[in-house]
Amino acid sequence: MSLDLLTYRAAHMSQAQALGLFGQVVGHEPVSAPGSGLTYAVWVARVGTVPAGSGLAAGTGRLELTGRVFMPADSEPQDDVDVQVTSAVDQLLAALFGDFTLGGAVRNVDVFGAHGAPLGAAFGFTRFDSTTYRVATLTIPLIVNDVWTEVA
Repeated sequence: MSLDLLTYRAAHMSQAQALGLFGQVVGHEPVSAPGSGLTYAVWVARVGTVPAGSGLAAGTGRLELTGRVFMPADSEPQDDVDVQVTSAVDQLLAALFGDFTLGGAVRNVDVFGAHGAPLGAAFGFTRFDSTTYRVATLTIPLIVNDVWTEVA
């Protein structure tokens, strides 16, 4: 077996698209301004093992995705920017809690951090060209059974 990033990423991107919040949902970290309104991007942050979930024949993997919600900070009314970004994060977290196996693609989203950082989000700002974006950066830890075969 191996990590199937295409499947896991597509399942989560479908969750995000189904919310109907985002002008665009992309499977990479943007290198240029994502535009106006809400944008969601997702990419790989880390890959590792889960010793407690592994056996003598195969190793369990932990694939940590980064998801990021973007919205131009100068959107009007500016008082609503945090409200919209926070609401988007809330709905993304609810979707991940509600389908924490991504339709059976993974063992589980590690929502409480049993094997590392838990599901969550941190807020901040980033800048592209002359536009400042309010961002929320999600940590999305996926636990995947029997990723790597152990050979004796």
